[in-house]
Amino acid sequence: VMKLNPQQAPLYGDSVITVQLTEEDKVEDDVVFYLVFTGSTVQHCTSTRKINPGSLETISPGHDCCETVKVALCASREGHPVLVVAEESFQFVQDEAYDAAQFLATCAGNQQALNFTRFLDRSRPPAADVDFLDEKVALAFRHLKLPAEWNVLGADQSLTDNIPRETLMHFAVRLGLLRLTWFLLQQPGGRGALSIHNNEGATPVSLALERGYQKLHQLLTEEEAREPDSWSTLSHTVHSGDYSVKHHRGLDVYMLTAKA
Repeated sequence: VMKLNPQQAPLYGDSVITVQLTEEDKVEDDVVFYLVFTGSTVQHCTSTRKINPGSLETISPGHDCCETVKVALCASREGHPVLVVAEESFQFVQDEAYDAAQFLATCAGNQQALNFTRFLDRSRPPAADVDFLDEKVALAFRHLKLPAEWNVLGADQSLTDNIPRETLMHFAVRLGLLRLTWFLLQQPGGRGALSIHNNEGATPVSLALERGYQKLHQLLTEEEAREPDSWSTLSHTVHSGDYSVKHHRGLDVYMLTAKA
């Protein structure tokens, strides 16, 4: 039996999984190992990289629902058939970052909810936690299936720009969430949110200045601003029909996802 560590991943994937091999699976260098995740409606196949003779590393795929899936460790060698050497179960779960992304996506136009996020800001988390939060929530947001009409400013487009109000962009900037801010900028209403004043007369741009977030201020004001470094910038996905292939440059791992 192989050991997977951890034995679960958030729905949006993109976390590192270590595979401990048993004695008899520690084989010659010309063997290539794959992990195949079989869910109820989709299947993923990921390449692995060897860390040492007894362990491999891969990246968890993003999955379409919370469930326990079967994971098969397959070994392939030129000129030989592909062998399934071990099987294990693995769980895809909805974590707090996913809950947070869903909450924020749903509250885009909801002033009470956005005021609640301002209240949270009074107990600002330390920088390392902010970085972790930023990374995870941005990854989760990318994975949400946002409705076609979704907008950073919420569904009620009849509100004119000069009505003072909180926006999701104020929230992301106030906490200094670089990656989430970048993600929101790419969405409908993202750029429009930059000029909206809240009840204190602050725009997301003036908030970034006031809080001394230089990188964030550049991101909002420079035309040539590039996406902040993150786990997601390390990966590149190509979609084709029912298939998608993702390359994670950080670990040089490939992932094929197909509808089962």
